[in-house]
Amino acid sequence: MNDIKTAQERVDQWINEHGVRYFNELTNMAQLTEEVGEVARIIARRYGEQSEKASDKDKDLGEELADVLFVVLCLANQTGVDLQQAFDRKLVLKTERDRERHQNNPKLKP
Repeated sequence: MNDIKTAQERVDQWINEHGVRYFNELTNMAQLTEEVGEVARIIARRYGEQSEKASDKDKDLGEELADVLFVVLCLANQTGVDLQQAFDRKLVLKTERDRERHQNNPKLKP
């Protein structure tokens, strides 16, 4: 499956057609931090103990997560990372490393 690879290609195409060029890596890192902060704000107020302000009620969590993903894909593209390959390797590693760890964790028992 190459869904992430396709997403990287689509982001690259968008940047080339509409974005003029990629922001530099440090700018994109700052942008990623900002976008993650927006996700954190929604989660903290909607699912956590903070009260949700009226101005936050219309925020779309999916849209904010997509912003995070977009910037991650930009960073992968501009640093030459094949994110599909990296993700596939990571999933194998996590499966091997954590195969029984979570099932044996008493904190996760229903």
